[in-house]
Amino acid sequence: MTLWLLFDHFCIKRMVSFRISLMNLFGLYLICEDHSGCCIDSVWQPPSPSINHLKATSDDQSLLVNWLVNHSGLVGELYEIQIGRTENHAVIYNRNLSISSVDPFNYTWTWTSDVPLECVDHSVRIRHFYNQSVPSPWSNWKTNSGILPKDKAVIFPSERMLREHASATFCCVPPRGVNITSMIFNKNEYPLLSIGAGVKAITVHNLTIPTYYIKLLTVECSHSKGISYNSNYISFPPQKPANLGCVTSDMTIVRCNWDLDTKRDPYDYNTQTHTLHIENSEQRPIKCTDSSSCSFPVIPLLENYNIRVVVKDKLGEETESYSFNISDRVFPVVEVDGVSPGVTNATVSWIVNGNLTWLNLLCEVTSDPDGVTELSCNSVNGVCKVKLEHLFPNTDYSTRVRCSVNGRLWGEWTKPRSFTTYPLVTLDVWRTIKHLSDPNSRQVTLLWTPHVPGSAAVVTIQGYVVQWSQESQNWTKTKDSVQTQTEVSIDLGQYDFTVQAVLDTGSTIPAHITIPQRDDEEIIPVKKGLSSSTAAGFNLSWDEQDTATCGYTVEWCNLGNTEPCTSLWLNVIEGNNTLFLPARNFSAGFRYTFNIYACTKNGHRLLQVQNGYSQELKSVQPPILVEPVQSSSSSVTLEWSYNEDDPAHTAFITGYLVTGQEVGSGTLPGHAANVFNESVADPRRKSVTIEGLKQNQEYAFSVSALTKEGAGQSTSITVRTRTNYSAHLAKILTPILLLLGCFIILWPQREILKSGLTEMFAYPAGMNIKTLELESFLHETGERLQSQKMAECISCDIEILTSTPLLNETTALRDPEPPNAPPCPGSQSSPSTMSLSSVPLQQDYVPQSVTAFPQQITCITNDSYFHTREEDLSEIKSSVEPPESLTESCSVTHGYIPNNTSEV
Repeated sequence: MTLWLLFDHFCIKRMVSFRISLMNLFGLYLICEDHSGCCIDSVWQPPSPSINHLKATSDDQSLLVNWLVNHSGLVGELYEIQIGRTENHAVIYNRNLSISSVDPFNYTWTWTSDVPLECVDHSVRIRHFYNQSVPSPWSNWKTNSGILPKDKAVIFPSERMLREHASATFCCVPPRGVNITSMIFNKNEYPLLSIGAGVKAITVHNLTIPTYYIKLLTVECSHSKGISYNSNYISFPPQKPANLGCVTSDMTIVRCNWDLDTKRDPYDYNTQTHTLHIENSEQRPIKCTDSSSCSFPVIPLLENYNIRVVVKDKLGEETESYSFNISDRVFPVVEVDGVSPGVTNATVSWIVNGNLTWLNLLCEVTSDPDGVTELSCNSVNGVCKVKLEHLFPNTDYSTRVRCSVNGRLWGEWTKPRSFTTYPLVTLDVWRTIKHLSDPNSRQVTLLWTPHVPGSAAVVTIQGYVVQWSQESQNWTKTKDSVQTQTEVSIDLGQYDFTVQAVLDTGSTIPAHITIPQRDDEEIIPVKKGLSSSTAAGFNLSWDEQDTATCGYTVEWCNLGNTEPCTSLWLNVIEGNNTLFLPARNFSAGFRYTFNIYACTKNGHRLLQVQNGYSQELKSVQPPILVEPVQSSSSSVTLEWSYNEDDPAHTAFITGYLVTGQEVGSGTLPGHAANVFNESVADPRRKSVTIEGLKQNQEYAFSVSALTKEGAGQSTSITVRTRTNYSAHLAKILTPILLLLGCFIILWPQREILKSGLTEMFAYPAGMNIKTLELESFLHETGERLQSQKMAECISCDIEILTSTPLLNETTALRDPEPPNAPPCPGSQSSPSTMSLSSVPLQQDYVPQSVTAFPQQITCITNDSYFHTREEDLSEIKSSVEPPESLTESCSVTHGYIPNNTSEV
C-alpha cells in the first residue's frame, strides 16, 4: 500500500510539472504571435510566484512561508525572499534561496524574528529567477499582523519560555494615543527602542535563571494610562544525551540509559520529551517515561540495533545515536536463592533472571571476608550452585553473587546474604588412672574439654557420648551437657576410648585416647625441681623421645598439689620438647607438679615429673623441736622434725637457720654480742650442736626453715646448760683422801695421839668426857664417811687447813700459817664459814692431859651429808685460834656429830 501511494504522488507531481511547462511555452508562443517577432527584440520575464501560506509561531517567533515551486529551468531554482516590518513594509531581512532540483510539491521556509511577531506587522514577498538569472516580478506582500490593544498596553513576549544566556527583545504595544514612558526588566530600567507606530521595546542580553523559588522574568511597562506587567519563563535548551548505552538482563527487555550534564530544576516549566527510535526496524518511536532511560522489547531475530534518542522541549531538540549487538550487552540480574552452611563450607544457590544459562554464563560468588569464587553456570533449570570451601567453623560470613556472559559485561552484585558456619566442637580428652585394691583392676577417670573456635554465638551442646572398647567388646555411656568427666573401671589390658559431643546440628568429630596396658616393670621417674621457672611463668623442657609419635602431654593440677585436684593438661605437637606456661594462669606460693607424658600409638607413658613455683614465698611453716633437749655445761644439741618435701609448702626448703641468745638480767635482747646464728645447708639434716656455751646459763633458741626468699616462720625453746661438777668433785675427794691417808698413817700412833689430844682439849670444870667414847666416835665417823656414796649435792664446801698449833695454857691457841697452806675456798663466798681468828678459846677450858697436838688440822663442813635429827644430835664446836697473821688463810668448819655416846 505504501509503495502505491508513493507511486501516485510521483505521477501527480510529474503531470503538474509537465502541464506548467506546456502553459509556459504556450504563453510564450502567444506573445510572439501578437508582436510579430518581439521575442527577439524585447526582454522576457518569468511569471511572478505566489505565496500559498504564511503562518506565524509565537513560541519561537518564527514565520513559515509556503509556496509552489516551478521547475522551469535546467538548473536548480533560485528565489529571493524579503521580510518587511510595519505597515510601511520596511525591509529588515533579504535573502537568496537556492532550491535543489528535487521536485517538491510545496516548499516551506522558516524565518525567526528577533522581535516578537505580536509587536508589529511582518510581511513576506518572494520572486523567482529563471535559470538563476532572469528575475520574475515580486509576489504580493503576505502580512502577519501585530496585536493592536484597545484599552491597555500589552507586553510581548508573554508567558513564553526563554533561553538561558540568550538575548531577548521585549516590546510594549499601547492602544492608539497612549504614550509609553519607560520599561523595566527584573527591576532594572532599560533604554527604549522604537520599532513601530507608538511601539517601544528593550533588548536584554545574557538572560540568567533566577535563584529564587519561582523562575520568572518580569517586565514592567509604564505609560500614560498606568503600568502594565508581564512575566516569562526561562530555562536551558535540551542537552545531548551523554554515555548512551543499552543492556538487557533477560534477553526480553532492552534498557537504554544516558547521562545528563546539568540537572534540571524540579520547578522548571520547560517540559521535555524523550523519544527512542530504532532506526533499523519498522517499530514506531518509543516515548520514554524517564529523562535518563528508556526501555523497549527485544525484536525477535534482530541481533544488531541502531537506536537514536531525541530530546525535545520548547527551546529546541537534541539527538544521540548508538549501535550495539544485543549478545554483547547482556547484564545478568541475579537473585540469591539460599545459603546452606556447613562446618567449614557453605552451599550458595542463585537464580539468573531470564534463564540465560545457555549463553555461557560466568558467575562470581564472594565469601566475605575471605575471597571470591568464580565458576561457570550452565544449569538446565536456571538455578546455579557453588560450594564455598575452607571456611572457619562457627564464624559469621556474608555472600554476594554477580554474573556475566562471556566475562564481557558484569551484572550488579546482589545484596549481601549473611550466614554462620556450623560450630566445629572439638574435644580435648585426657585421663587419670588410679590403681585399686584389686590388683587386676584400675579406675580410669576420663576428662574432656570442649573447644569451639570462631567468633559467632555460643554453641549449645546437648550432651556427650562416651565409648570404649577392647578387642571385639564395646561399651557406651551418655553424659549430660554439664558433665565433662566420667569414671570407668577396667582391667589391666589396653582400652580405646572416644568421646563425642552431640549438637542440635548433629554429632561432632569424636576425640580418641588410648589407655595403655599396665606394665609392672615401668619405672616411675623421680621428681625434680624446676630450675627455669621465673616470674613470667614456667619454662618446661624434656628429652625428646623417638617413641612419641603423636607428641607430648603435660598434666598438672589447677591449685598445685593441694586437694581437691582438678586436672589440667596441654598437648604439645610432635617434634617440640619445650613448653612455656605463663604465670597468670598460676597462683603464687603453690607448688605445681607437672607430669610429662609421651604420646605413643599404645597410649601415654609417663616420661618425666617436674615441680616448681610460679613465685616462691618465704612464709613456710616452722619446724617442730624434739624435747627434751640434750645439753651439757658448754653445748646444746637441738633436734627437730620437718617434712621438707611437703607439697603444701609455699617454697622449696633449702636448709634451716638456728638462732640463739643468752637469757638473763645482764643480757641485752637482740644485741649482736649476745646473738649467734647457725645455718644448716642440707634440708634433710635436722639437728645441730652449738658449742662454746657458758655453764649453768639459760639460752633462747629459735629454728626456722630457709627458702630462696629467706627464713620462714620460727619455733622457739629455752634451754639451761648444766653445771660442771668435775671441778667440784675434785674439791670434795681431795680432802677426804687426805683425811683417810692421815688416819691410816696416824693409826699406829693412836695412843700417843690420844694422850696428846687429851692434854690439848682440857675439859672445863664439871664436864665429864670419856676418852674411849671419843675414840670410838671418831672411828665410827670415819667408817661412816667411807661408806657414803658420791652424789650430786646442792651445796658442798670442803676446806683443808694445815697448821702447827702452839699450846699455851694462859693464852689463846694460835697456829702459824704453813708456807704452802692453800686458801680456804669458801672463806669469802659462804656466810656460814668463819675465820679462825674470830673464834676465841674458852677461858675455862682445861684439857685433862697434855698431849702433843697434831701438826695438821683438817676442817670439814658438810651439812647435807649428816642426816641426823636435831633431838638426837648435840652440836660440838671446836675452835682453834691461829696467829693473827693466819686469820685470812683458814676457816672454822663445823658439823654435827651423832649423840649416841654418854656424856663425859
